[in-house]
Amino acid sequence: MKERIRTKLFAEHLPEAVRTRLQYRRPSQNVADAVLGGIDGCVTTFAVVAGVVGAGFPSSVAIILGFANLIADGFSMAVSNYESVKAQIEQVEAARKTEESHIDEIPEGELEEIRQIFGNKGFSGELLEKVVNTITQDRRIWVETMLTEEYGLQRVGPIPMKSALVTFSSFLTLGAIPLMPLLFVSLGTDLQFYLSAGLAAMVFLVIGMIKGAIFQKAVIRSGIGTLLTGGMASALAFVTGFLLRGALGIEAY
Repeated sequence: MKERIRTKLFAEHLPEAVRTRLQYRRPSQNVADAVLGGIDGCVTTFAVVAGVVGAGFPSSVAIILGFANLIADGFSMAVSNYESVKAQIEQVEAARKTEESHIDEIPEGELEEIRQIFGNKGFSGELLEKVVNTITQDRRIWVETMLTEEYGLQRVGPIPMKSALVTFSSFLTLGAIPLMPLLFVSLGTDLQFYLSAGLAAMVFLVIGMIKGAIFQKAVIRSGIGTLLTGGMASALAFVTGFLLRGALGIEAY
């Protein structure tokens, strides 16, 4: 077993393998926006369906509440994501202006910061001075280095409006799936619920597997994990509706 692991590690660290890995682009923030928006959308609408069924209300109530929550919660999530991404960008820009101002006003102090940052990484003596000189010869690299090393900030962020639109679209598209069986009145309440549950489970499983594939995690495990999370949220909604129906003395339709 150890020999196989060593062989695999050796292959992964050959020059060509290292070059390929370093050139690999990590999934953009918009991928995360789509995944999270889709999961939240499906959880939101099927939780409504489960809660309504648990409370004994007719499917028409689930349709009204489901689509109302789909639009309202999707918009709210998109706005929240927009503001969050915008705030991150503003933080980076504020730090960038601060560093550029410091480089203009106290360049020796900023040089010392670079020197200590890389000194703490193990560089010393003539090699450390070469590193400091190389970085500080290019103002852009100097500022970017400070943003990363001193502030721990991501230098290139997503576009706020794009993140919001991706979140909203994913939320609406996947969130609407569990509501589809409820539009067919002839199916009957029980079959509508079973079909809705099956579709919701499929969405949870598939989007979890996609998330695992994109972020290079165990695909099946990721799918099952997302399925369990969505299922637990839906089960809580069903139980809550059922208990409140009994507590309030509501007759099932």
